[in-house]
Order: sequence, then C-alpha cells, then structure tokens
Amino acid sequence: MRIIFAGTPPFAAAALNALADAGHDIALVLTQPDRPAGRGMKLTSSAVKQAALGRGLPVSQPPSLKTSEAQAELRAVDADIMVVAAYGLILPQVVLDLPRLGCLNIHASLLPRWRGAAPIQRAILAGDAETGITIMQMDAGLDTGAMLSKTLIPINDNDTAASLHDALARAGATAIVAALADYPALIPAPQNNAEATYAAKLTKDEAQLNWSNPADELACAVRAYNPVPGAWTLLDGAPLKIWSVQACSDSGLPGEVLRADPEQLTVACGTGALALQEVQPAGSKRMTAAAFLAGRSLLPGTRFGS
Repeated sequence: MRIIFAGTPPFAAAALNALADAGHDIALVLTQPDRPAGRGMKLTSSAVKQAALGRGLPVSQPPSLKTSEAQAELRAVDADIMVVAAYGLILPQVVLDLPRLGCLNIHASLLPRWRGAAPIQRAILAGDAETGITIMQMDAGLDTGAMLSKTLIPINDNDTAASLHDALARAGATAIVAALADYPALIPAPQNNAEATYAAKLTKDEAQLNWSNPADELACAVRAYNPVPGAWTLLDGAPLKIWSVQACSDSGLPGEVLRADPEQLTVACGTGALALQEVQPAGSKRMTAAAFLAGRSLLPGTRFGS
C-alpha cells in the first residue's frame, strides 16, 4: 500500500519500521517539529524522524494540518491510507478524508477504555490487569472510531509505564502490519461509548504521592509515573523522587517513617505501607534506599510529605 505515516515518539517509530520492513510504500512521514531537549536544550528530532531519515524516507514537519499548504502536500501524495500513531496533532476532517481507504490509528489501550493522551499510565494507575492495542478507523472524535482489531497485553505486577510502553510498541507494530495485510476485509466494530474512560494527560503535580492513600494505590502510582513525570514526595521541604517500591502490611500515621536501616526504608500509608527501594534526592542520581540512608540519617517518626 501507498502510505502516509504520522507519528512522533518511539512508540510510533516501532510501527514505522515494521511497515517499511513489510514492504509498504511509505510515501511521506509526518512528525512533530524538532523540539529543544536535554539539559542543553538542543534542538532534537523525534524518534520517528530519525527512523525515517535512516531509511531515506521523505519527512514533513508541519506545525499544523489545518493549513491549505499542509493539506495540499498530503493531497499530492495520493495515498491509499494514512497510519497514525501518537502523532500529537489534530487531523481535521479534510485530512481524514484524503486517503482512499481513510486513516487508521494505533492506540495503546483496549478501546473504549482509556481514550486520550496517557492510556498506558492510566491503565497502571487504575490497577488494570490488562491493556492492549486497538487498531481503529479514525473519525473527528477523540479515539472514538470503529475498531478493526484488538491485541491483549497483560499488565504484570512489576510493569512500569516504560516497560509496558515497550511491550505495547512491539504489539502495535505487529498489529498494524497484520491489519493492513487483511484490509479492507476487516469488519469495523463500533465502540460502546457508555464504556469509555478518559486517559487525561499527566501532570507533575498529580505525581506527588498522597501518603493518606492505600499502599497498593501508591505502588501503582510509582510504576505509572516511571519514567515521566516521576513519582515524588517532600522530605524536610525538599523533593524526593521515588522510582521503585514494594507494598507491605506495616501500619502507622500516613507519611511516617516506620523503619530506616540498611535493610529497609518503610513509610506508612493510609492503609499499609511502602518499602522504598529506589529513590532520587534533588540534584542527585537515582540510588537504592540503602545508599540513600548511608548518606542521611532518618529516625523513625520522621514524616514524608512535608
């Protein structure tokens, strides 16, 4: 098929590479404009742009698809289909209508659950046992189009947003190649809007742990916010990122240090407690809880969150 591919992060780059490896004609790759990144804020290309240029594919980076210039560029490609994966720009109806066979989206959830920007993290936060990939026909709504296929992926107890992202990226790459191989024989299935949930974009503020919540919920939050934006708390007024924890049955006042020795750093929650395994003080690297305690004395009764 003659394809326009639109995507930006590594999740999308996996699908682009799979489509190219499958022999599809990638006539144009759309991706977000280069952005400043890193400590030096150096202008950096997206993962999709890097993958496309590595394969010698044409790349376009319009800041919007609502302009007549951008739409004319897409129209000139005369594509059979457009594949979209975490692109980050709204596709107006005129763009959705351009490809002969329409536009397909690779979405990282089992729709209609977790429509929106952060489906991977929201699934972990909610304690879902499974998630997956949905290949859907795009319409003007937010992830509301008819579904062509679903791939189920279990969420393991130790999955972080990073590890689950990688599993879903692999599954999405496989799923879109399979969908195009069977297209248009696939039968679209409408979504049940009554079952829809919304995966809102993550914020740094929400990643601050509320020690009054149950330990199991906080353990899910630590995994969901790893690596971005990173779960955090306050200790003596300074931020402390928390990268890895284990829920346990100890009890005490929320945020209270129950144990602080080379064996374990345990903090009480609303129900149960968290044994902190990996932390990161402000201005420092990630370290084990034991290494953190080697450089700082914490007495039982010290309170996190203030």
